[in-house]
Parts: sequence; C-alpha cells; structure tokens
Amino acid sequence: MSDDTPDIPPSPPHQEGPAPSPKSGSMSMGAFFGALALYAIYVLGTMARGPYAWSATFLSIPAPFIPIALYLVVAIALAVFPRTSRLGTGLLIGLGAFLLLGGGLCVTFLAQVRG
Repeated sequence: MSDDTPDIPPSPPHQEGPAPSPKSGSMSMGAFFGALALYAIYVLGTMARGPYAWSATFLSIPAPFIPIALYLVVAIALAVFPRTSRLGTGLLIGLGAFLLLGGGLCVTFLAQVRG
C-alpha cells in the first residue's frame, strides 16, 4: 500500500487587525442626563423673572430653540466620532425622550386648563 494522502495546503496564518478602540460613554447615562439637563434648562428658564428672563430680551422668540439647537449640535458631533458615539447616541435618545415627555406634560396641562 502506498500513502495516498491528498496534499492539503496549509491554512494561512490568522492575521489580527488593529485592536478596536474602546468606546467611552453609555447610551443610558447620556439619555438620562441629557433629558434631565434639557428639563433643567427649560424649568429654570421659565422661572426667571426680571430683565434676564427670556421674554424680556430681544431673543424672546428664538430663545426657547437655542438650547435645543446647541444640544443637537453637540449630540451629533459626539455621535459622529467613533470614540464617543455611544454617548452621542444616548444624548440624541434623551432629546427624543425630552420631546415625548414634554409633549405629554403640555397636553396634560392643556387638558386640565380646558376642563
């Protein structure tokens, strides 16, 4: 008998790529603290009285939208970079939660005023 073993080419060595960079931040922490920060800005902003209140300045119309625009810019900038993408995603989720819960609170208040 002869050795009839088929010639199997050796498997190529396993090449490891660069180690993935650790992602910092947490989506849940970003969502919670982001929504909490937006609520704090709006509650404190509506409680302001006197010459520094939003309604007393020349920015009375765009003033409520400025914090959301700045928040959105920061959240998108953090979501774009791979190192902080989880935190940025959490901040964007927090913005959605802020709008959803804020809309519910507004509708609830309007329903109570009407009744």
